[in-house]
Amino acid sequence: MSELIKASERIIKIKKGTFLFREGQEAKEMFVILSGKVQISKMNAEGKELYLRLCKKNDIVGELTLFTAGPRYLFNARVVEDGEAAAVNIENLEQTLFNNSQLAYQFLKWMNDHIRRTITKFRDLVLNGKKGALYSTLIRLSNSYGTEQQDGIHINVPITNQDLANYCGTARESVSRMLGELRDQGIISIHKKRIIIHNLDYLKQQIDCENCPVEYCNIE
Repeated sequence: MSELIKASERIIKIKKGTFLFREGQEAKEMFVILSGKVQISKMNAEGKELYLRLCKKNDIVGELTLFTAGPRYLFNARVVEDGEAAAVNIENLEQTLFNNSQLAYQFLKWMNDHIRRTITKFRDLVLNGKKGALYSTLIRLSNSYGTEQQDGIHINVPITNQDLANYCGTARESVSRMLGELRDQGIISIHKKRIIIHNLDYLKQQIDCENCPVEYCNIE
């Protein structure tokens, strides 16, 4: 990652509510997040937004534009927490990867891990229905942002029902109903938009969780 940052041409401030790039925009740079958080999402034909990952320090965004003709960004990258990012010119990076085998190896390894994470997310969305998608998202949130305390696993980022719906690719009303059922069963509780998971095993059992390594089962 340090080599990628060295290859960057500038460090930019990123401000909550702005976009690093938008879907369909001509792609000239990819970015390494140095601080703050960036939400990667995709819009479908009906205008519904699907959250794909929440990026934080040392994550790469805009990487799928490499080695393509007339590259354009495939997703939206919206800043959800102020910070900084290193901007790497795509053409310069492609040349650097040709000339630096160590960097090329590290980048390919990162891409392989990223693709595996993406495949497991879409598997959960497609194979397990609405409940499975929600339960999987809660498990992934716990792996990425959870801290274990006496009363359960506290997810230390505020998240709304609409955010969860966007991660699951379903309607907010459906998510609200399913969360209500989980609260009634004592599986979770919610305090100030922060979720506490009291029974993680229940969620895993309901989706026949394969206990994938945490590096693949996360929200990032």
